[in-house]
Parts: sequence; structure tokens; C-alpha cells
Amino acid sequence: MSATENGAVEPFDAVDVIRAKRDGGRVPEDALRWMIDAYTRDYVADAQMAAFAMAVLLNGMDRDEIRVMTDAMIASGERMSFAGLGKPTADKHSTGGVGDKITLPLAPLVAAFGVAVPQLSGRGLGHTGGTLDKLESIPGWRAALSNDEMTAQLRDVGAVICAAGSGLAPADKRLYALRDVTGTVEAIPLIASSIMSKKIAEGTDALVLDVKFGSGAFMKDFDRARELARTMVELGTDSGVRTTALLTDMDTPLGLAIGNANEVRESVEVLAGGGPADVVELTVALAREMLALAGQPDADVEAALRDGRAMDAWRRMIEAQGGDPDAPLPVPAETHVVTAPRDGYVTRMDAYGFGVAAWRLGAGRARAEDPVLHEAGIDLHAKPGDRVAAGQPLFTIGGPDDSRFARALEVLEGAWEIGDAEPDRSPLVRERITAS
Repeated sequence: MSATENGAVEPFDAVDVIRAKRDGGRVPEDALRWMIDAYTRDYVADAQMAAFAMAVLLNGMDRDEIRVMTDAMIASGERMSFAGLGKPTADKHSTGGVGDKITLPLAPLVAAFGVAVPQLSGRGLGHTGGTLDKLESIPGWRAALSNDEMTAQLRDVGAVICAAGSGLAPADKRLYALRDVTGTVEAIPLIASSIMSKKIAEGTDALVLDVKFGSGAFMKDFDRARELARTMVELGTDSGVRTTALLTDMDTPLGLAIGNANEVRESVEVLAGGGPADVVELTVALAREMLALAGQPDADVEAALRDGRAMDAWRRMIEAQGGDPDAPLPVPAETHVVTAPRDGYVTRMDAYGFGVAAWRLGAGRARAEDPVLHEAGIDLHAKPGDRVAAGQPLFTIGGPDDSRFARALEVLEGAWEIGDAEPDRSPLVRERITAS
């Protein structure tokens, strides 16, 4: 035991908790709950929590420890409830990728079936885009909603995509920033508890996880992505949230648009019954998962894209947050087209390289406070497996001017290849994971 400055006695000592995990042991439930709470109260210092995070990275945590830590992080803030809506709620979380605009068509599509979708989203950092940045390409649209506004929109429209309030899992916000500067970002128990503390606190009945693997994903390795997916599905299930996960390929950018405004355009194409096949495939797969968890396993998802129901829900959702769904979206003032040097098949388009190039064009940010250029980005004209002729456009980069083009093109050198043989096509959805 140790005492605080005001004389109160603390029931545990951070050093004992750190040692337990450093030596590969289990941290007892009450000690782990105390550790998270004391860190939130500033009693446990950053240096101590950094040591604990490193011990977790090196020695892991068992299922019950991860559940307890996640629950303690939820308990550090508010917990939302949509019980009064009178309809089921379902949400989706993606671990992030390049060209991943799936939330935009998915939320209104699921809402078209009477299931409320409370999608608390974030902003992009580095080579992965942020949902809120994309939607802010739409004139008038606003990301910040109060809890009352959010609930009213879920009741009236059925879908909301907005910024998460600071009241959800504040312990995670502190720990996330610490992990970023201490080399402990990759610890699967910490990743899982970070994501799931916010999603469980959000109060949804059901959750579908899109866990990506490959060059453009946070988790490059398939087996580690699967471990993360299993850990998060177990966490959701243990917390009373119906949870499944899809493991999806992020070696190649998703769709043909990488950026902000151009990804909104592509999303609207999907809602209009068109759009790139891979974006449609993943949107439909995730919608089926969400609707099945919400009690509608036989919902005809494709029909709602064809007959305009999903588009109607999209328009209502955008208008409810001040946006004009008919307003022109920003377009780049300057563009540069890269063409095929010879005949052949596109054999590779490295998602990470294209993500970094879009970021260098201004579509992403290096620091959380940086602005994004909504018109900046990349439009692909071919994907791996497509046959192209010499001189045929492969992709176009764009921005407000050409000052960023050289650095973007530099990182794209070697990020794509043309070969003589048609490449094997990998499935987009590799595996489905449910609670054990």
C-alpha cells in the first residue's frame, strides 16, 4: 500500500503490478482495475504505465485480464445507451486501410432496414484515411454532435457518423498517446482493449469488426491480424455485445479512389447501385453481418442498393448534419497522369505506397492538428489483374497545385508493377471469426 499527497491510502503499488506482468504472471483483477483508475487520476506516472505497457507487449495477457482492463477503461468515463430507441443497434469498426471508405455507404445501407447505426468515427493519421475527413469534403457537414443530437438522429434517420466525445474511455486516450511514444503500439492486448473500450462504451447491441491485414494495414501479418480479431471478438462477447469479425485483404487499395472528396464520390456511386466491385463486395458482406447480428439474417442487401433505399438514407443522414448531398465536391486544380510503360497485366499495386503518396499529396496528416486537403488524392484507372496497353492511364494524382507531386511520385516508384502473366486473385474476405 502507498499513500497519496492528501494522506489517502492506495490499496496497491504500481511497482508490484509492473513486476507481476514483467515476470510473466497474471495481474489480479482488483489490482488491474486500480492500475487503470490510478493512471487516469494521475497517481500512476507515465513512466510507470510505460513500463507496464512494455511488460504487456513482451509477456501478453490472458483473456480475463484483457476483459478486466477493457472494463476498467470503460469505467473511466461515460457509457452511452440507446435502449430507448425502440430498435436494434449495430456498428462496424475497421482497423484502417487505404481507400477504405466502407463506413460511408454501409451506415445508410444498414439503416435502410430499420437498424440504428451509431458510428463514432475518427480522423486519419499517416497513410490511412479518416472517415470524418472524407465527410467534411461535403459542404456544410459537421462531425461534432451532442449525445442528444446523436440519439435524435438515430431515431429519425437511423444512421449517424460523427466524432466520438471526450467522455468515452478517457483512460484509453491517455494510454494511446503513451503507447505511441514508447514502442508499445503493437501489443495486441493493448490494441484490442483500446478499440473495444470505446466501442463497448458506445452502447451498441452488435458490432462487426473489419480487421485488415497486408501492406496497407496496421497489422501486416495475417496471423497477427487473426489473433487481434479473435481477441476483440472475445472481448465484445464477454461484455455482452454480439460481435463477429471479417479478416480482409489490404495489400491493394480498396476501390479506385484514395483521398477524401473522391472517396465520397465513390461511396455515392455504390449507393446508386454502381461503384467498384471490391467496395460493393465488402459493403454488402459487412452489412449482412450487421443485419444478421441485429436479427435480420435474410435481409436482401443488394436490393436496397438497387432500389434507392440506401441512397435515401444517405441523403437524410448528410442533411441531418448540415450537409448538402447535392453540392459539388472539391476537385483538384492540378493533376498528373501516370501511364503504362508497356503492354501487360497489372500485377501489383502496393496499398502502403499509394497510401503514403496520397498523404504526401495532402489527403492525410502527419500530426493530429494538421489540416487535410479535401481535393487531394489518387484515382486508379486499373487494378491488379487488369490487362493494360502501353500508354494507357494507370492512375492520376491530384491536388490544389503541383507542389507536392514530386514527393508523391517518388514514393510510388516501385509501388506498382506490370508483368506478362495474369496474377492470381486473392479473396478480399479471407476469414470470418465468431465467438468461441
